[in-house]
Amino acid sequence: MLGANDGTISVASLVVGVAAAGAPQGSILLTAVAGMVSGAMSMAAGEYVSVQSQADTEAADINTEKGELKTDPELELTELTAIYVSRGLDQPLARLVAERLMSNDALGAHARDELGITETLRARPIQAALASALSFVAGAAVPIATTLLAPPAYGVEVSSMTALVTLVMLGGTAAYAGGASVVRGALRVAFWGTLAMGITAGVGKLFSTFV
Repeated sequence: MLGANDGTISVASLVVGVAAAGAPQGSILLTAVAGMVSGAMSMAAGEYVSVQSQADTEAADINTEKGELKTDPELELTELTAIYVSRGLDQPLARLVAERLMSNDALGAHARDELGITETLRARPIQAALASALSFVAGAAVPIATTLLAPPAYGVEVSSMTALVTLVMLGGTAAYAGGASVVRGALRVAFWGTLAMGITAGVGKLFSTFV
């Protein structure tokens, strides 16, 4: 949802700003496509770097845990036992559970219960980058389609309204998924989208030039 919001706001603002400057429809469309491609790549690169840093940290933590299991397994058993005690097990049962888990997969048990690293939640940089890029493209597709289909004389108005409707839907859906107020979530996203498009349109109108 966040990537789609970014795609819609960013590209719709470009479309409105360039259209307000008096650019022809071909130039507006070119700007929108360029904005979509550059925005998607920027999102992908940023997400990849961020998640790769997390993956590097996880790998370093696991390597450290491997060394500790080799050099002082008894201390690691005590640490795991203490974790299970803190979760509600009594000392003898916690010790027994820790021993059983470590006899089966010591590193996996410590990665999961001490470090909080699981296969499901493990950092996946490429997957995260692709998801961010695709979500941005999905959001940007709305203003690009509007630019293609709307009459040139009403391009700014149609693009603005279409983008706002899309943002309201995305904001409401994100709020609903998170258990928050749908109306508040929709209005919040719509407000910032309106502000972004308004400022960009003002800049385009003021300078009457291509961005």
